Amino acid sequence: MIIDDNLVLRAAHRSEASAIAGMSRLQIEHGLNWRWTSTRVRQKIDAPDTMVLVASMGCEIEGFAIMKFGDTDAHLFLLAVHPKARRRGIGRALVHWLEKSCEIAGLANIRLEVRATNLRAITFYEQLGYARSGEITDYYDGREAAVIMTHSLSQIHSA
Repeated sequence: MIIDDNLVLRAAHRSEASAIAGMSRLQIEHGLNWRWTSTRVRQKIDAPDTMVLVASMGCEIEGFAIMKFGDTDAHLFLLAVHPKARRRGIGRALVHWLEKSCEIAGLANIRLEVRATNLRAITFYEQLGYARSGEITDYYDGREAAVIMTHSLSQIHSA
């Protein structure tokens, strides 16, 4: 894993909602109805139970994640890394930062959904210790299945 010394993980600013929404549209929601608009991202930035985390280098957003924290579990809504910045450990750094936050908050599990056809993302999460725990048919716009993946926080960094 190569992490650049200039990489900064931080909470998103409201002014970055459009950039985050655009990245979601291109990297995650391609071919689907656009649900993570800048208005929705801005609402999540403002929500006290949700973290919109960005990975930036200089003024450029290289990746982001949106996670909602519940009483016992967390739900990772979105995670994306700009194509030019992939394979440099940014996605892994975002996930580890969020896992550590969950661990500090005393949460037990993290759940996420990923397109069943997105084998690269499924493999990425499996390498981080997430396990397939189910599937939802027609989850995405009534036409694409989602794989549900979960991770027990008691297993984090246990190696």
